[in-house]
Amino acid sequence: MSNFAIAIHGGCGVMAKVDLSEAEWIDARADLAKALRSGWAVLKKGGRALDAVQAAVEVMEDSPHFNAGHGAALNAAGGHELDASIMDGQTLAAGAIAATRRIRNPVQAARAVLDSGNLVMLVGPAADDYAQARGLAMVEPSYFTTPRRQKALAAMQAHERAGTIKAASEAEKHGTVGAVALDAAGHLAAATSTGGYTNKPVGRVGDSPIIGAGTYARDGVCAVSGTGQGEFFIRHVVGHEIASRVAYLGETLENAAARVILRDLKPYGIGTGLVGVDAHGTVTAPYNTDGMFRGWVTISGDLFVASHHEVYFIERLGTASGSATTA
Repeated sequence: MSNFAIAIHGGCGVMAKVDLSEAEWIDARADLAKALRSGWAVLKKGGRALDAVQAAVEVMEDSPHFNAGHGAALNAAGGHELDASIMDGQTLAAGAIAATRRIRNPVQAARAVLDSGNLVMLVGPAADDYAQARGLAMVEPSYFTTPRRQKALAAMQAHERAGTIKAASEAEKHGTVGAVALDAAGHLAAATSTGGYTNKPVGRVGDSPIIGAGTYARDGVCAVSGTGQGEFFIRHVVGHEIASRVAYLGETLENAAARVILRDLKPYGIGTGLVGVDAHGTVTAPYNTDGMFRGWVTISGDLFVASHHEVYFIERLGTASGSATTA
């Protein structure tokens, strides 16, 4: 059996430590750990990286602590428009949905698009109808709303009226969830899901469903899932840029990802982050904000999660063969 590895992020729009109770931070970290366990279980029994990243993202979509699925951000009209994508590094097959309103787990719809074999992206009501026709769970839009997101919308609209948008916290602005994995057969995959940024214009689509920008995977190179202001991830084609630096310049994933997040995007003064895994199982998770929800499982099966600087060991899940490392 070869190396296998998984890493996740829950967005770089992390609140200051004082903004939540310790119990709420514990709950958020518990959901990160739950997502990792779900993905790791797929990999440990020899499953596909594609299934592992989907499983991990589904857990985070079901959690109110992250901006995807239940707990997604509200747009300027007080509604939800959700985006997601998934990519198979073995075949470069990909699926994406954008501006959907009723799909309980958007990543499942993205996977259905991928599995169709002849589509890459569907948007709006057509994507909702596509998911419903395939038996995916559908919900009323109110399912996605939480008090925290309502509070964030009110805060962002107040900033807008006062002309102080730049003073808004990352937590008020945006968030995303994502997962990357390498399976025992050496195949890579990535998936990303988001509600976009708070108070976004109706119809706005960011980088999360854009293959090559917010999500990218290529066997033998790396898999990447990003978080941050999507317009800049699209302009810089961040996922593909990182893979290209690894493939063509021979840079390590850690160096390539750090260059893009900490150097190329720095002039814009925006919050950004990502998780990535390379063909050897090495994981990296750079970010330029006060914190980023993130987690990974080491080669020994040790599960770690974090929100700010401190990294928490949660448990040992079991041993995988190989020599994957965490950067």
